[in-house]
Amino acid sequence: MTRAAVTTNCGALPVAEIPILTRAEFSGFVTSSVTEGSRISSMFACSMPDGLRLFAVLSRPSSGQISIVSTRPADGMDSMTPICPQAHPFERETAERFGVVFRGHPWPKPVRFPTGGPPSASTCDFFRIEGEEIHEVAVGPVHAGIIEPGHFRFQCHGETVYHLEIALGYQHRGVEAMLEGVPSSRSLRIVETAAGDTSAGHATAWCSALEALAGIDVPARAQVLRGVALELERMANHVGDLGALAGDVGFLPTMSFCGRIRGDILNMTAVLCGNRFGRGLLAPGGLAWDVDAAIAETLTESLESALADAEGAVQLLWETPSVLSRFEGTGVVSRETASATGMSGPAARASGLEIDVRRDFPSGIYRLSLIPLSVWDTGDVFARALVRWLEIQKSAAFIREQLASLPHGPVKSDPGPLPRNRMAVSLVEGWRGEICHVLLSDENGSLRCARIVDPSFHNWFGLALALRGQQISDFPLCNKSFNLSYCGHDL
Repeated sequence: MTRAAVTTNCGALPVAEIPILTRAEFSGFVTSSVTEGSRISSMFACSMPDGLRLFAVLSRPSSGQISIVSTRPADGMDSMTPICPQAHPFERETAERFGVVFRGHPWPKPVRFPTGGPPSASTCDFFRIEGEEIHEVAVGPVHAGIIEPGHFRFQCHGETVYHLEIALGYQHRGVEAMLEGVPSSRSLRIVETAAGDTSAGHATAWCSALEALAGIDVPARAQVLRGVALELERMANHVGDLGALAGDVGFLPTMSFCGRIRGDILNMTAVLCGNRFGRGLLAPGGLAWDVDAAIAETLTESLESALADAEGAVQLLWETPSVLSRFEGTGVVSRETASATGMSGPAARASGLEIDVRRDFPSGIYRLSLIPLSVWDTGDVFARALVRWLEIQKSAAFIREQLASLPHGPVKSDPGPLPRNRMAVSLVEGWRGEICHVLLSDENGSLRCARIVDPSFHNWFGLALALRGQQISDFPLCNKSFNLSYCGHDL
């Protein structure tokens, strides 16, 4: 039986305990683990003193365990993608960064186009369908409005989309490389903008990984307020998405209301720390800010007002037949497809997958206060909208409960030096889904490498599959129902 190092969320272990398997053993372990219900939370290569190592971090929701294995891939290995589609983007990323050849990969083009790396976006091939009546539609990377760049290539027969290929990487900033070395206050500022609308999510994952490496216990009060910040971030983005979905079908009442309500919830985060996106709130060891009774009361009052307004605005969606006719049956992703491709977050739960880091791998306040899952099974735009609304209500209930019973005590522990040659894994349920941060320290106690997986990295391919068989005019609606991050993918 193939061995693996086992840890839990926000756990750390010596790198020496991570087994180095043969390439065949490594592939067999990863594929069999996924078949048995695990997810590939991260898979990455790192230059070690003894040469290049490929690590796989596999999380199993049913047990809450995280398994880690490694291999030496330098002269290439057989691709796992044909039998384990979850490996698809990770193998492409490893190939573009380190030149590792994954033999038999069905589409081994670069996934991010890093500066100075393999061919640029403009010179890479796109999958093409041939035929007299087949035509190709190219959209982006420059779009109307102030949004991030991404290129979408549609293969169509009439108005029907047969295939959509999504090319990203236009915002590759080298985030992970900037995090290597000795962590500093600048490191946290970089992490908070890895995906700017998920500042609390990525900051929590980063701080939790550092704390796991250093063996720091975070005070209970800080754990609670971190949870409040995460759920406020979830509420703000979900409300904004529901308004944007309404706008995409021309339903202006909900669009207008939700835009304002999103701002109200962002302002609640600003009450916590002075920044509407939560930047500057967290610090390794806890928080940089505390709240007093007056602030907690203000937050509670604002929460009740925002939730009441949101209920009135969103209820209009469910009561309007013209909206439901556009939402229902549009952009369907089946449960089997969502599972096979490794989707996470609301998009996965809308396809019937009962996965949520807060329940399956609880850390911090989520060990003590469980938020019930919000799941639907139709996998369409309607399901992705409904799951968001259900989560808004449950996040509000969580925040209300936590603010009413804030524990007393400090909000920060003093961080210590990083131990040598250890690995830490941190999983957080961001508003888009599973965020994974993996940190490896070196023999000097600095960070040898930092690997970040934003949920968008898992879910972009799900959007491409949702368009198959749809009218091309459905793309804006389907795209917004996922609302994935370009920069969170590109890093």
